[in-house]
Amino acid sequence: MKLRKIVVLTLVIIGLGISPLGAGQDLFIKNGTLLTITKGVIHGGDILIIDGKIKQIGKNLTPPQGIRVIDATGKYVLPGIIDSHTHVALSGTNEASVAISSEVRMKDVINPEDTAIYTALTGGVTMVHTMHGSANPIGGENVVLKMKWGKSSEEMYVPYAYRTLKFALGENPKRANIMTVSAKPRYPQTRMGVMAIIRREFAQARNYMQEWERYNKLKKNKKLLGFILPPRRNLRLEPLVLMLQGKMYARCHTYQADETLEFIKLSKEFGFKIAAFEHAWEAYKIVKELAAEKIGISVFADSWAYKMEAYQGIAYMAAFCTKHGVLVSINSDSGERIRRLFNDAAKTMLYGDLPEDEALKLITLNPAIQLGVAERVGSLEVGKDGDIAIFNKHPLSAYTRCEMTIIEGEVYFDRAKYLEEQQKKAATKKPKKKGGQK
Repeated sequence: MKLRKIVVLTLVIIGLGISPLGAGQDLFIKNGTLLTITKGVIHGGDILIIDGKIKQIGKNLTPPQGIRVIDATGKYVLPGIIDSHTHVALSGTNEASVAISSEVRMKDVINPEDTAIYTALTGGVTMVHTMHGSANPIGGENVVLKMKWGKSSEEMYVPYAYRTLKFALGENPKRANIMTVSAKPRYPQTRMGVMAIIRREFAQARNYMQEWERYNKLKKNKKLLGFILPPRRNLRLEPLVLMLQGKMYARCHTYQADETLEFIKLSKEFGFKIAAFEHAWEAYKIVKELAAEKIGISVFADSWAYKMEAYQGIAYMAAFCTKHGVLVSINSDSGERIRRLFNDAAKTMLYGDLPEDEALKLITLNPAIQLGVAERVGSLEVGKDGDIAIFNKHPLSAYTRCEMTIIEGEVYFDRAKYLEEQQKKAATKKPKKKGGQK
């Protein structure tokens, strides 16, 4: 009986044209200029997507009968843009009432109705790393989402990405006291206090981990099983234990070079991994250290001096660090700037003279590597997800615009269709009567 219900439900879903959870679509894109990121440029190229995956890439391909075909003649086709640092699609960003909030999870407060998701799609963005804020020295667990506007939070969630925990140094966690309702200032209030409280929590997490290791070892002895109790669970320490075990990575908000180096020392002291530093406007001062440690940075293109610790930022930083072997991505940290990350990538050609392919990597392959999803997205390759953005001109042109955004073979943004719908709505509106009402 249960099997019959499942079959009937599946047929209904197919009949309504609704995609089952996690299912991809079939699509054929023909005759576009393919910016593959890893395999060069293919002029007049085609892409076949089957079940949401890229099945073929090349020239003069033949689409299967009945498949939807998109003509990309005169247009540029590239992998979907990835924003490695933003706060869109959330119902909360900071838990500022305490200094340490490692137990909170962004996946618990995903808001699939946030209109910033659609804004992102209009700029070719298909995936984001949406993060806890920087009010806490140790914040919550971040989440990676695909911008599937109109779908549920479960359908947006990317389970195969790195699990990351947010850390913050400097001014933000210091001044977070003003965000609390308590009359008593929250510890810490200094830069040294921020580093000290992070060290304290990792020391406690190491002890907690060792307690569980001892318990798990003792419970193997059946004679002792009835005489020992497990340690009391601590949800705040458990994410830090995962970090000590190499199962979760740090994403650390930082600005000053000295603090950034201190956090690297702390990671070596406790043995956890840093996926990337956020903002990191003084990264150019310690580029050799970052390259040696293979730690990436996620940065703005040219926005600095908006507070004291950002005063020594330079527009050349993204290009400079890239040329010196640091894995760099450009982020938005914004629900508005997210729609023009391609413009920000282009700025590195002016400030730093990066070649086109390296500039495009800053918003495609590099953030994919930082998020641990490069096997699935970040470039146009057979076997990867059919996450694609189509532009009317080269995406690094100042005159370009995104025409279509596709995720796993399904079109989530179509500019022509959107404009057509807006024109229909305008035509059906009743004209306002002149003069006042009687």
